[in-house]
Amino acid sequence: MTKDESRSRFVSAGGVKTHYTESGGDGPVLIAMHGGGAGSSGAAGMGALMSLLADSFRVIGLDSVGGFGQTDPAGPVTYGLQSRVDHLAAFVDALCIDRFSLIGNSQGAWCVAKYTIEHPDRVEKLMMLGTGSVGTAMGHKMPPSEGMKLMDAYDGTREGMKRLLEGLVYDKSKITDHLIDLRHAAANAPGAPDAFKAMGQANRKLQNDPLYWPIFDMRTSLPHITKLIPTIMIWGENDIFAVPELGHRLEPLLPDVKFHWVPRAGHQVQTDRPDVVAEIVREFTGARTPVAS
Repeated sequence: MTKDESRSRFVSAGGVKTHYTESGGDGPVLIAMHGGGAGSSGAAGMGALMSLLADSFRVIGLDSVGGFGQTDPAGPVTYGLQSRVDHLAAFVDALCIDRFSLIGNSQGAWCVAKYTIEHPDRVEKLMMLGTGSVGTAMGHKMPPSEGMKLMDAYDGTREGMKRLLEGLVYDKSKITDHLIDLRHAAANAPGAPDAFKAMGQANRKLQNDPLYWPIFDMRTSLPHITKLIPTIMIWGENDIFAVPELGHRLEPLLPDVKFHWVPRAGHQVQTDRPDVVAEIVREFTGARTPVAS
């Protein structure tokens, strides 16, 4: 087995049968958190980047609770994205990983940020990729966008998944039949649609109910933690979900976070430009760059 071959694995995390995809060898651990679109997973959301980073890291792409990937859709989602954070905490403990770096896209960026806030002793470096959720948590509601219209219009069909991906990914050549089928199968697995719906309802409560808002709010905690733990943000210049305008609003609120703006990249900047994102990650973490043979 070569180091860049991905491995499909299961573990019990917090009592939930949890699937994850792993690439790389015995390098520093990098845990990747996918976004919150229907059918997303570690492999579907982070696979291209994981493959490129396999020579520098042990990269682990977690399938979260909420009807994502192959993780048991019966896993609890009572607190929406916070339930994903709690699941991540149980997951790293189940794998007995003490120290690691985190990278997350979209809703996954909020999750890795919130885990870092709650467990700062465990996180070495924090990396976030294009995220409306962090924008909302910082007091800037994500403006209506063409991408969110596509998300709302998703109808559970394969063609609907293709249209959703065409909004998430700028470079249409990256939307392969394999990627469409992978996400379509995950979105329609037994129990997944109900779990995804429950996750959406819990997230709305988390963001809009004053009783739950303090769990979601990062206006004080994220600027504070990013002064202490090295953090970067990577954003696609052609993102039609979390539009660049939102990212530019966040820059002055997070003065200790280096923002990287990537041209010809959409909401899944790591799918559009995995080579660029991989190089940014290596430079930021000080990981070795593979030498071409």
